[in-house]
Amino acid sequence: MKSINESDFRRLDLNLLLVFHVLLHERNVTRAAARLFIGQPALSGALKRLRAAVGDELFVRTSHGMTPTPRALELAQVIEPLLLSLQQALQARPAFDPARAERVFRIGLSDALEVALMPQLMQRLATEAPGVRLIASAADRTTAPDQLDAADIELAVGVFPDCAAWHRQRALFDWHFVCVYNPALVKARGKRLTLKEYLRHPHLLTSFSADLSGLVDELLREQGLTRQVVFSSRNFATNPFIVRQMAAITTVPTFAAATWRDALGLAVSPLPFDTPRYAVSLLWTAARDGDPGLKWLIALIGEVFGGKPVD
Repeated sequence: MKSINESDFRRLDLNLLLVFHVLLHERNVTRAAARLFIGQPALSGALKRLRAAVGDELFVRTSHGMTPTPRALELAQVIEPLLLSLQQALQARPAFDPARAERVFRIGLSDALEVALMPQLMQRLATEAPGVRLIASAADRTTAPDQLDAADIELAVGVFPDCAAWHRQRALFDWHFVCVYNPALVKARGKRLTLKEYLRHPHLLTSFSADLSGLVDELLREQGLTRQVVFSSRNFATNPFIVRQMAAITTVPTFAAATWRDALGLAVSPLPFDTPRYAVSLLWTAARDGDPGLKWLIALIGEVFGGKPVD
């Protein structure tokens, strides 16, 4: 395929092609000017520039109006289909057929959401869109907006309380904190831990700031209480394997707890004190509103996970 030499177009205003098209069909300067919503002098000036660019008179005034020259008729065979194709391309909305599509989507989310959501989503993709692939990148409420704006990811999943005006958001489900432990090692009198039982054991913390204190510790301090945090990590993945072998407790979102309970046989208990509820949502930029593939993926994720709180 030959490359386009931009210097060949320096003398030609591409708007002149539309002038050529209208004159070719109207064969009259006055009618052509009216059709283009410009004055007759402006159209005459445009025709002058077009003639200079092509090196041909193109249209000659005769008793039958503005008659195209042989060179104009030759050019028309190229320009007319070109303008028609351009019009169709600008008006047509690109389609996305998931069954046939070959595309890679980049999604930003936490490792806990990745574990909770990706297995079911990948199962749906394997059935409905086998050519679609996903790349998951680490993202949270502080990093995801910049990653979207830089086009490092196309979609983010998480808790996003503050969004820019150019971001779009779709709610999926709510979550709150619960605690997870090995029932063979952490003994509870009932199906839920009491405050005394909760504070008796060491704790594992997931902290994006790599600290030994988090929201739960702030809530406990308000009651004059403290817990013993013996391990902190930025990642969720390690904690369930620690609590399987150690008489310890980890406090995590409900969607993570449900995954660990089902996969590892751990126990899940409500917290013995109140904590806030949060909304997980999808986030993308307004610049991608016209992307049919991304629209399809957003709709699919909304269908699978929307409105279904993970307990």
